[in-house]
Amino acid sequence: MSKHYALILGASSGFGKAISLALAGDGVGILGVHLDRASTKPDVDKIIDDIRAKGVEAHFFNVNAADAGKRSEVIAEVKKIIANAGDDATIEVMVHSLAFGTLKPLIADDPNEAANQKQIEMTLDVMGNSIVYWTQELIVNKLMKRGGKIYGMTSSGGSRQIDHYGIVSAAKACLESYVRQLAMELGSRGIAVNAIRAGVTDTPALRKIPNSQKIIDNALQRNPDKRLTQPHEIAGFIIDNYKNDSHWMTGNIINLDGGESVVEL
Repeated sequence: MSKHYALILGASSGFGKAISLALAGDGVGILGVHLDRASTKPDVDKIIDDIRAKGVEAHFFNVNAADAGKRSEVIAEVKKIIANAGDDATIEVMVHSLAFGTLKPLIADDPNEAANQKQIEMTLDVMGNSIVYWTQELIVNKLMKRGGKIYGMTSSGGSRQIDHYGIVSAAKACLESYVRQLAMELGSRGIAVNAIRAGVTDTPALRKIPNSQKIIDNALQRNPDKRLTQPHEIAGFIIDNYKNDSHWMTGNIINLDGGESVVEL
């Protein structure tokens, strides 16, 4: 039975999937939260099998991570898992990698084509606010101890604007602000909180953005290595960082993009 666990929000694809598999390979049990329909269930089942094949536990919860009731249910199950693993069991890592929001513009000639209040609030709640709620649950339930690491996935869209990305951009900026605040409030507990700003990565979330190929082409031009960021490179950073005594590095936005963000065309 695992003694060390990671709570991965958005564990079934993209960055969350890569991070889950990498941590499992390092002996960390995975507590995965995801939202998948029946059509993608076989993919999730394979991820679970691949994690368990590495000799660690995999507990996946197919729920809406922004739903307060579902969050409480997951935390209740997680508490049982941690309790059964023994007194020294803990969640060492939490990763917030939720990518679900509206890609509508703020302004449109036809009001039905513009984002409405419900869509805006949903996007901000899923991709921004929820990092606070899950962190609160970990702390109040004593599931993360000194030395724990929390990572929120952000993007260059948190400080730049592109078509169709305005509300997601606001959510990313919100998440970055929360990361700084959480880092301040958790510093005395020895828990580090950072945001990872990955370079453009070909994930299912990227492909949902209209005209995503333009984003890809631009990144390929700007990146010094003339390629996109790979999910395993983000996972590799977390593997290197999470188990070191690095809590003094907190409250940061960490660029992991091969230098893409420093090049202007």
